[in-house]
Amino acid sequence: MRIAERCNDHEEEETVVTHRGQVRLTASDGVRLRAVLTGPVPRGEALVILVPGFTGHADTPAVRRTAARLAERVPVLVLELRGHGRSGGGTTLGAAETLDLDAAVEWARGRAVRRLATVGFSLGGSVVLCQAGLAARRGGPRPDAVVAVSAPSRWYIRDTPVMRRLHPVVETAGGRLVARWGLGVRLGAHWTDVPPSPLELVGDIPPTPLLLVHGDRDSYFPIEHPHMLAAAAGPGAELRIVPGFGHAENALTPALVDSLADWLTAALAGPRPADGPGDVAPCGSIEA
Repeated sequence: MRIAERCNDHEEEETVVTHRGQVRLTASDGVRLRAVLTGPVPRGEALVILVPGFTGHADTPAVRRTAARLAERVPVLVLELRGHGRSGGGTTLGAAETLDLDAAVEWARGRAVRRLATVGFSLGGSVVLCQAGLAARRGGPRPDAVVAVSAPSRWYIRDTPVMRRLHPVVETAGGRLVARWGLGVRLGAHWTDVPPSPLELVGDIPPTPLLLVHGDRDSYFPIEHPHMLAAAAGPGAELRIVPGFGHAENALTPALVDSLADWLTAALAGPRPADGPGDVAPCGSIEA
């Protein structure tokens, strides 16, 4: 089944996708993106946009499990960042991925979604923080709640053995081949300018509800990262350090996913926010 939406006259075929439907998006720089919707097509209700970490995509087992469990409470759109899964382009490791999330937020607002949360893991966590912060600064499409799990506070992290092993993968020609054929990730061009870090942007997110979740056994980003983010965000952010939790979606337990769902349900409850710059005409397609 395919539902084509026309951006000019807004005509569309009405339907409900009850399992998994593909959503085709285009970032503002022209990169074509794929997202996967779990649950009914949102029309004026709540939606969670889930942004996986590095190497993650909609068909990764951990991502599928997380999306399916969250979707028991609220529809979930899994966004495949550029260079991942069936999205086009190459990953820029956070520099341009905010444009990918902009496109997903705009798609949701165009479907009259009024309660919208972004949830990111690791690289995806840095993306949701930076996207929300930049949107607040520039008047772009904003979410109504933000959750960052296992997110770094800054770039060029070499604090842990895992990250020291990862850097050659993204910085050398041989490593890029490993990323492409071994990890299934297509790497984009090296940075010419360093983008603002999550630490620089997180303070612009409040009063939008913000939850920072980090494990005390994270082998990628030390515990200082969530504490620095929480301090920069101020009292409007909630910090949860989870005992025994490792890193990102691969380490999630059903109980931890349920606790995220509880927080999201509470954060998205109440009166709908006023229309903002993210309210745009729907433009894209859904396939099931």
